[in-house]
Amino acid sequence: MASRLVVSTFVTLDGVMQAPGGPGEDDSNDFHHGGWLAPHVDEGFGRIMGEQFDRADGMLLGRRSYEILAAHWPGVPDEEGGAKINSMPKYVATRTPMNAEWRNTQVLVGEAAQTVADLKRNTDGEIIVQGSSDLIRTLQSAELVDEYRLLVFPVVLGEGKRLFAEGTIPAGLKLTGTTATDAGVVYLTYEWAGKPSYGSVA
Repeated sequence: MASRLVVSTFVTLDGVMQAPGGPGEDDSNDFHHGGWLAPHVDEGFGRIMGEQFDRADGMLLGRRSYEILAAHWPGVPDEEGGAKINSMPKYVATRTPMNAEWRNTQVLVGEAAQTVADLKRNTDGEIIVQGSSDLIRTLQSAELVDEYRLLVFPVVLGEGKRLFAEGTIPAGLKLTGTTATDAGVVYLTYEWAGKPSYGSVA
């Protein structure tokens, strides 16, 4: 028994993942670019996201991302994707106890490197991580990420929280898929391949 942990996230061309969904989503560090995703959402984007959630057996979130999604999804009709997301198991990684009212949510209290490692060992299938930049950095450091599914948007912001921030643990990745939407979003999938390999072109 062991789950695969998949980081599914939206990033700009320069790697920023902060506040894609709208202004006010995450204004920390005086970030004023919230909502950069919206102009590039089309049918292709919707199809990719639908396929990702169809494959997922659970969703892992940091506390802040949980609060954002829990304020939105319980009111989404079943036919618009609410049925899948609201019914699937959801896990919140947090250092402090909290009440989680969103249906089928389990709170993982403690250090995420340990609680998520335990979660992977004790569950089957695929657990998808949405948003949660701080949590992702912890998962990267603990080498718990098995796969990245990145939707890269044709936007450059020059500031904001990045998926691979300064100090990220080095890792090798294997490209397993590429596609693009009509709106110019490139969808890339990578499997974790251990430590990077090195060489010389000379």
